[in-house]
Amino acid sequence: MTRLQSDDIVYIINNLNQYDEELIAKTGCNLRGIAFKAAGINEKRTKALIDSMKIGVVPVTSGKGMISGFSETVKEIANHIGFSAFLTRKMDVAGIAEAFEKKYTILMLADDDRFVACNIKRGLVVDNADATAGGYVSGLELMVGSLKGRRVLVIGCGRVGMSAVAKLIKIGATVSLYDINKHVSSSTAENIRNVLKIDVNVEEDLRVALLKHKLWFDATPAKEIIDGSVITPETYVSAPGVPCCLSADSRELISDRFLHDPLQIGVATMLIEAACL
Repeated sequence: MTRLQSDDIVYIINNLNQYDEELIAKTGCNLRGIAFKAAGINEKRTKALIDSMKIGVVPVTSGKGMISGFSETVKEIANHIGFSAFLTRKMDVAGIAEAFEKKYTILMLADDDRFVACNIKRGLVVDNADATAGGYVSGLELMVGSLKGRRVLVIGCGRVGMSAVAKLIKIGATVSLYDINKHVSSSTAENIRNVLKIDVNVEEDLRVALLKHKLWFDATPAKEIIDGSVITPETYVSAPGVPCCLSADSRELISDRFLHDPLQIGVATMLIEAACL
């Protein structure tokens, strides 16, 4: 997962209701609704199941250590979308043991390499990278109505970007790839052709690619690499990458056609998938 900073998430807990209002204005769905759409699950049919589940968020100290406020924020996002979530008193292995002893249904924990939701009863592991990709693809689709037959530029061929490509292809979008490492994007496109028998266009110049495409999926950790000169009235951006790829002026131009947050959509989607799939 992208290494967040505490400043990236400090505002989240106190602004979840406001964020829901912003999502509804942009997509017609709140955070919970986007997560259910991404998981392909009927929200009404699973209410009783979610009400019965307890989520244990386990702080992990390995690697570079804990991000201040991370575990608390994950817990509050879970509570916000309808779960009963708790922070374990202990950390690491002791925290995992505590979660088992308290019979929590789902464990959420993260280190420098992975952020996962583990459904203990079902032996199911949902990775944040895949869930984030699914949530943001669904958010983009909700903003524009449908992605079938639409051209989408995926910027960045890392884990989130590649998961997004698979999901976009599945729903019938036409995908173009751009990565700062041209070899990575070319080899990725070749693998897709070999495995899925689908052609994926490789873009070599980012500015040209942005101007050719109305729909962008940013999955890079590059900060403010896109300025307002490439934003048009038809541009829509779904941007799970942290930090944000758009400059301040471009965010202002595209505010109502732009999805970006450091944690919320990914956490909501991974929880719904871990609980209901």
